Order: sequence, then C-alpha cells, then structure tokens
Amino acid sequence: MKLSEILTLDCTLCAIKTTSKKRILEEICQLAANKVTELDQDELLDSLLDREKMGSTGIGNGIAIPHGRLPNSSKAVAVLVTTENAIDFDAIDNRSVDVFISLFVPEDSCQEHLNTLQSIAKLFSDKKVIKNVRKCTSNQELFDVIQQAS
Repeated sequence: MKLSEILTLDCTLCAIKTTSKKRILEEICQLAANKVTELDQDELLDSLLDREKMGSTGIGNGIAIPHGRLPNSSKAVAVLVTTENAIDFDAIDNRSVDVFISLFVPEDSCQEHLNTLQSIAKLFSDKKVIKNVRKCTSNQELFDVIQQAS
C-alpha cells in the first residue's frame, strides 16, 4: 500500500513547534485518534512507544517512521508531521529528526504493514521528495507533495 492511499489531509501537519520525542508522538496520536475509533489516543501512544522500545524508528537523514499495530481494527492509518525545528529522536545516524511519517496498521496485516513501510522508506529516500517536503509551509502543500510523489 502506498502512503498516498492512506494519508488524509486531516492527518497532515506542517512545521509544528515541538521539542521532544514524546511530544511529537503524542501529536501524531492525537491526529490518528480521529481516524481510529477502536482505540483512544493513549492506546495509540502505547503502541508507538512499545515499538520504540525495540529500537528507534528514526531511519536517518532527519526522517522517522514511528509505527504501531492496532488490535481490533480493519484499516491502516497514516500521519505525516514535519517540525519547525528538528528534534532528538535517537535516529540510527544520531541526527535530529524533522519529518515523521507514522503508520498504524491492523494487528493481523503483517505483510501489508511491511510492504507499506518499505514503500514509505523508498519514497522518502528520494532526495527530491524530501527536499520538497521540507520546503512546505502549509498542511495542504505538504499533503499535495505526497500525493504527487506517490
């Protein structure tokens, strides 16, 4: 599944002000909670934090793909957030992160989850895409860049 198929404008935030890993994950979960009716914001956050305990989802070059599994859910949800200033996220290259693509998938959709993560990583390995993402100044512009790039 491609990011453009599961990302919606109301789950896209551009250049927000935040200062910590926990706070950005809370922001992501607040957006996702509007789409995932089976779980509340705290349960979504627990799912991301459980995954982060296994190792940071900061993949390098200022990008992180925090993700979690959703029990009792049938649809995948994506959230895209960029921050005004990069924050420490324990990324594999020790660089701060300013682009967060978060994914929540049904617990029983393991292969779909892996395919979607691979698709997101490939999309954001394109230097032109990431440059355009970082230039965005509005939620709509950020959403449109992803829709065009996918």
